[in-house]
Amino acid sequence: MRLAALAVLLVGAGTATSVSAYEFPPQLREDMQIFADRVVAKHRLDEDRVRETLLKIQFQQSVIQAVNAPATSRPWKDFRVGLLSRQRIDGGVRYWAANGATLQRARETFGVPEELIVSIIGIETLYGRNMGSYRVLDAVATLAFEVPARSTFFQGELEEFLLLCRDLDLDPLALRGSYAGAMGAPQFIPSSYRRYARDFDDDGRVDLWASPADAIGSVANYLKEFGWRWTGEVALRANVTDAQRADELVRLGVRPVHSAAQIEEKGVTPHRPLRDGENAALMLFQGDGGPEYWLGLDNFYVITRYNRSQNYAMAVWQLSQEILLARRKASAAGSGLGK
Repeated sequence: MRLAALAVLLVGAGTATSVSAYEFPPQLREDMQIFADRVVAKHRLDEDRVRETLLKIQFQQSVIQAVNAPATSRPWKDFRVGLLSRQRIDGGVRYWAANGATLQRARETFGVPEELIVSIIGIETLYGRNMGSYRVLDAVATLAFEVPARSTFFQGELEEFLLLCRDLDLDPLALRGSYAGAMGAPQFIPSSYRRYARDFDDDGRVDLWASPADAIGSVANYLKEFGWRWTGEVALRANVTDAQRADELVRLGVRPVHSAAQIEEKGVTPHRPLRDGENAALMLFQGDGGPEYWLGLDNFYVITRYNRSQNYAMAVWQLSQEILLARRKASAAGSGLGK
């Protein structure tokens, strides 16, 4: 009996040791598991692959800090300094020279002028030099699961990111972008990449990191899809006689819905009269010399669909004009700037 009892104890001890040494597989957080179950069922994604990908997410506190204090929130006089720099203007002339045929084809295909495409890529990534250092997966997931106010939108972007990686056979752990998960030279978020990016070099892939042609065509297509008007202007300076009355229009935002009569009634005079059927939004910028009033037209509103900040849209437009002027001067002078 003693031997039998001892044998039972030894077996029990061995069993206890094996149970305590067993490592259970890592578990997703409940909200992440709910997300995984939903996207797997909806899109028939590989469950194990989705789970393994989500388990490798590293939440980034710096992403939350950056989103809470975006550069576009600075006063216009401070925001414009780095973006309308000589580096970006001259870089834009060189980028245009290097990609002239592609830019012309984009203009002819989508109706968006070369200087505006160049300006957006210049402002977004300094012509592809700075495309972001965050893992896209980490940036999007941080906003999806750690910032409640942004969770719905960025869970949608995380879903789009997983689909993008599946469709283009990309490694979700390798892709780098901005703190908001924007990717490539034109900085497209995942949903924009899937909807608006174009294979403009016809190599069978849409590559916004390594293909300038794809970046150019994608920017042009994006603006066209949001209503860019080839013959339309972007913004007009305006004089204001009564700031209090004019600010009633400013508070209504950047959508161009005000007629010439409505603008005039508030004491606002544009530097050229609005044409028949042409509406505008009134915007206030804090410039170096004090308040600046501008009328944003349809094309200005289209630029804000790329980035909703009116500071951003104004910087894009003004940089585009500086690049166009510098290119013309360089061409007239026979300068080697564009070589």
